[in-house]
Amino acid sequence: MVVELRAEIARLKGLPRRPRIGPSGMDKGTEPPQASERAPRRGRGKVIPRVEIEQQVVHAPIPPGSRFKGYEPFLVQDLTISVRATCYQRERWVTPDGQTILAPLPNGIAGHFGPELRRFVLMQYHQGQSTLPRLLVLLRSMGVSISQRQLQRLLTEKHDGFITEAQNVLRAGLETSSWVTVDDTGARHAAKNGFCTQIGDDWFTWFATRSSKSRANFLDLLRAGNTDYVLNDDRL
Repeated sequence: MVVELRAEIARLKGLPRRPRIGPSGMDKGTEPPQASERAPRRGRGKVIPRVEIEQQVVHAPIPPGSRFKGYEPFLVQDLTISVRATCYQRERWVTPDGQTILAPLPNGIAGHFGPELRRFVLMQYHQGQSTLPRLLVLLRSMGVSISQRQLQRLLTEKHDGFITEAQNVLRAGLETSSWVTVDDTGARHAAKNGFCTQIGDDWFTWFATRSSKSRANFLDLLRAGNTDYVLNDDRL
């Protein structure tokens, strides 16, 4: 009744009619498909693991005089998670002039936690949405000796390589693309309101979260970490 009265008042005042907004396309995605729209049901496809398959022969108890008729394959996928600790005995030498030479650590070793452990921690926290206390309990249950402070450092420190890689992706995309699309949307980060900027095309997508969506901030993002600048005649 209230809606009809408001529509009548708007008609008498000569106001424009209320626009008719159709249902969002996302609503259809949440509804179960009709019987006529359902795709024909197909059987289960063949399981093809993305890892190397180990062949293992299982022997059967056979009576004397039996004939061998080949093998019947039965594929089983499993997961092995183990903790390994390595103590590197680094050679120390003293040169004739008194300088000490210490053997360098292997590539990828930075700190007392290996690259695979750091990779697992980052994947579980960001992609698996695991909280820090749950991740700490998980690592300790697997046999990893780690404190909460050390785990926090693995999540927050020494990530310059990821930042450099993300900037290189943006630079390569801007250099090779004939066009890009951009979009700014509101986002929450560290319990504060911010804005997430997306830049990309059909071949790459890049995201950055900042506290501002001003023109100066967008131009700074397009520079992809470059700190140099040029003042031309138009700018002057």
